[in-house]
Amino acid sequence: MPPADPIAETGIAAHAMAAGPVVGAAPVAAAVPVMATVGAGAGAGADPGGGQGVDPDAGQGADSDARPGAARDLAGVASDTAAELDGVDGLDRIAAWSPADTPAGRFHLVPARIERDLALISRWMNDPAAAEFWELAGAQEVTRDHLRAQLAGDGRSVPCLGLLEGAPMSYWEIYRADLDPLARHYPARPHDTGVHLLLGGVADRGRGLGGLLLRAVADLVLAQRPSCARVIAEPDIRNTPSIAAFLTAGFRFSAEVDLTAKRAALMIRDRHLQHLL
Repeated sequence: MPPADPIAETGIAAHAMAAGPVVGAAPVAAAVPVMATVGAGAGAGADPGGGQGVDPDAGQGADSDARPGAARDLAGVASDTAAELDGVDGLDRIAAWSPADTPAGRFHLVPARIERDLALISRWMNDPAAAEFWELAGAQEVTRDHLRAQLAGDGRSVPCLGLLEGAPMSYWEIYRADLDPLARHYPARPHDTGVHLLLGGVADRGRGLGGLLLRAVADLVLAQRPSCARVIAEPDIRNTPSIAAFLTAGFRFSAEVDLTAKRAALMIRDRHLQHLL
């Protein structure tokens, strides 16, 4: 029997009473090369106190023109990814991770590229629902600097586009939670892996995609990172729809933690409970 989690288990009922679409979780602002958190807030290298608030089911808004038929050519994404497979990151080469089959279709995490993806991600960040937690609204340079901090770092945080059936519809940050400022606020274990999620298109909000994709990504992390025993997230405690999405995805509420810019719900998905929750 694995040792009990050192963080006291507290009730989750109050946090699971989510109503309405989930927005997104943003990262905490911190010094590079620390990576960003997946909640609502500023991303890479984000200080664990930052954002994480956007409810993943709400899709954190941006326009829905990133769906099939939009004026966006993704024909080169596969070849771009192939060219990145020799790249080194601290997360077991995300560029090489296989797509996951989900009830909503085939889902693929593709490392972001500023020259290819900046306009789309910046548009998503300027949606009011996303801006509230990620705090990256404004000119494209704001988002560019956020992405560049991760891409120029040491691989502890990897910003990604989430492609569903080949169409970009979400933004993710996968990061080493044990090497992030977040680790100062909970009993971190080696190779704990954190996630931040922003659902970009209006059409993808409020229909359960947040919980479904969070489960798929957590499963990918545990499958591709054998040294990782837990997937971590820290949404804003006020963002009940986001917390509900994490619960739906098999995460458990572990504790409330005071971060630099928010009070967060520490959510954990354990490898040993992966097939039970």
